[in-house]
Amino acid sequence: MPLGHTHAHAAAGSAATRHWKRLAAALALTLAFMVAEVIGGLYTGSLALLADAAHMLTDAGGLALALFAIRFAARPATPQKTYGYLRAEILSALANAVVLLLLSIYILYEAYLRLAVPPEILSGPMLAVAVAGLLVNLASMRLLAGGASESLNVKGAYYEVLGDMLGSLAVIAAALVVMLTGWTLADPIIGAGIGLFIIPRTWNLLKQVTNILLEGTPPEVDVELLERKLMAIEGVTAVHDLHVWTITSGFDSMSAHVVVRDMNDARRILRDARAVLAKEFKIDHVTIQIEDEELRAAERVLSV
Repeated sequence: MPLGHTHAHAAAGSAATRHWKRLAAALALTLAFMVAEVIGGLYTGSLALLADAAHMLTDAGGLALALFAIRFAARPATPQKTYGYLRAEILSALANAVVLLLLSIYILYEAYLRLAVPPEILSGPMLAVAVAGLLVNLASMRLLAGGASESLNVKGAYYEVLGDMLGSLAVIAAALVVMLTGWTLADPIIGAGIGLFIIPRTWNLLKQVTNILLEGTPPEVDVELLERKLMAIEGVTAVHDLHVWTITSGFDSMSAHVVVRDMNDARRILRDARAVLAKEFKIDHVTIQIEDEELRAAERVLSV
């Protein structure tokens, strides 16, 4: 009963690993400006700046968690954990998504309180610090943008920084409105808009993470098409128990039973199947069990 099994190296499969230096640089920028924002908030007495500093603390925690997950995921596989710790990155992305949702709820709650009792805003110093914060966040987003399309872990960190960038824009907008019109309600209204902006994007990230943890099919893989491609290989008569799932970002796995007409063709069929999966579906970690009609019939009897 030939069994085909191939896999890419775990480190190569982890997309986030390639971007850890960018995450580290973004964390350093975030921490440095968070300290500056706390000092600025205490000096000016600005609640908005202190609140944004707390926001940046959340971002720093998310970035630190993402870095920890990448380093942890690099640990080698063991007999007890045959995939190693690659799922640590997905758990990190899940934690980031939950924190972002909670943060969005907090922003909406704070907006409600400030609509009831508008806070005093020192618009001049607040504007200066917020502009500096915007530049720091834009630099961090630029560092993370490339990895966000490859790794859910980096995407979670990117959304953390995106949320803080929006916070800086909100502080700038509120400071300008107060400076030009004296209308202090601008701060809670813009804050509520930020919370509403973050929620759907975070929800999408949470759905992707949940799909991976439930070992759902990767959204970019059409299982029906994959099955048809395998059936199109000469000598294949049936495909069953087909499963495709994601271990971590950039590392998909597939397993299947392939029924063949002649077991003498098993080696060629395995080679062709691997080629199809690698070229057309970008799946390198593959386990294929080859069986003939007699074995398939016996399996049916045992399953009854």
